[in-house]
Amino acid sequence: MSRNRKLLCVGLLVLLGFSLGCSEFVVIGIEPELAAAFDVSLARVGQLISSFALTYAVATPVLALSTGRFRRYQLLVGYSALFCAGNLVAAVATAFDVLLVSRVIIGSVSGALLAVGVTYLPELVGPRRVSLAISVVYAAFSVAMVISTSLAKIVADALDWHAAMVATLVLAVVTCLLLVAMLPREGATDAPATVREQAVLLCEPAILCGMVIFVFGVGSVYTFYGYITPYLEQVLGMDTAAASATLMGYGAMTLASNLIAGWLDARFGMRAELVTFPVQALLLAALSLVGPAMPWALVLIMAVGLSMYLLSVPIISMFMRIATERHPKALTLASSIEPMAFNVGIAFGTAVGGVVVSGPGMGVSGYVGAVFSLVACALVALTLRVDRRRG
Repeated sequence: MSRNRKLLCVGLLVLLGFSLGCSEFVVIGIEPELAAAFDVSLARVGQLISSFALTYAVATPVLALSTGRFRRYQLLVGYSALFCAGNLVAAVATAFDVLLVSRVIIGSVSGALLAVGVTYLPELVGPRRVSLAISVVYAAFSVAMVISTSLAKIVADALDWHAAMVATLVLAVVTCLLLVAMLPREGATDAPATVREQAVLLCEPAILCGMVIFVFGVGSVYTFYGYITPYLEQVLGMDTAAASATLMGYGAMTLASNLIAGWLDARFGMRAELVTFPVQALLLAALSLVGPAMPWALVLIMAVGLSMYLLSVPIISMFMRIATERHPKALTLASSIEPMAFNVGIAFGTAVGGVVVSGPGMGVSGYVGAVFSLVACALVALTLRVDRRRG
C-alpha cells in the first residue's frame, strides 16, 4: 500500500469511531422528542441507551472470543452490513419497540466492528505510532458526543427526530463502504487465536476489578448524563439553542478529559484514580446541591464533563499491560474489555438514573452518582493491591 492510501485508511478508521459514536449518542440529544413522539416516559426512552450499552457490553467480548478463527476482512464486511442495517431500522422506525430493536442491532456489532478496525493500525502506522493512532480513533467518540447530541437536538427541533437518524444512517453507510473498499484484504494480524488462549485473560483478578471500576465509575456520571437534555430543559429551564450550546460545551470538556487521562496515566498510572474519583464525587454531589442556581449549575456540569473520561486510559493501559506480559494471544480480547465494561457502566448508570427520574426526581441524580464514584475509588485501591501481589 502507498503512504497516501495508508493515511487515508487511518483517517477512515477515525471516521468509523466517529460514526459509531454518533449512532450511540444521537438518542441522548433527542430524548424529549422521542418521549413525545411515542407517548412514553423519559425513563422508558432511557432504555434506548441502556439496551444499546448492555447489548454492546455482552456482544463485544463474545464475538471477540468466538470469531478468532475468521479472517478480519470477512468480519469487517459482515459487521459493517449489520451496523448499517441497524441504522436503517432506526431511521424508518414508526414504533418505540422497533426503535428499541434497532438499538440492539447496532449495539451488538459496534464494539466488534471497532475492534476489528483497530487491528489494521499496526501495519498502517507502524508499531511505534500504534498507541497514538488508537487514542485518536477512540477520541473520535468524544467528538461524536459533542456533535451528535447537540446537532441532533437542533435537527429534531427544526425538522423531526427521524431526520437526525437519517443523517446518522448516511454517515454509517458512507463510512462502511469506504472502509470495505480501501482496507487491505489480508495482513499480519490475521493469525488465529483459540477461545481458551484468549479467555484465560478473564481469570486475572486485576482485570475483573478493572471491569467493575468501569461499571461504577462510568455509571456514576451516567445517572446524570443519561438524562442531561431533559435536565437542562426542565431543571435549568434552557431553550433549545441554550441546551444545544451546553451539550457542545460538555462534549468539548469530555474531549479534554480524554487528553488529560493520557497525561495522568503517563505520570501516575492507576494511582491517579484515587484522587480523580473523590473529586468527581464532590462535583456530582454539588450539582444536586445547587439545583437550578445559575451560573453555578452550568460550571459544575462542565466540570463533571471534564472528569468523565479520566478513568479510561489508566485502566485500558492496565488491561493491555497484563495481556502483553502474561497472555499475549489475548490482546484482541483485552482491547474489547474497555468498551464492554464502559457500556455496562452506561447501562447501569442510565437504568439507575431512570429509577431516580421516575422517583425522587432528576435533582437527586448527582447524589446517587457521587456514591458510585466513591465505590469506584475503593475498587481502585483494591485493584492496585491485587495487581501488585500478582505482579
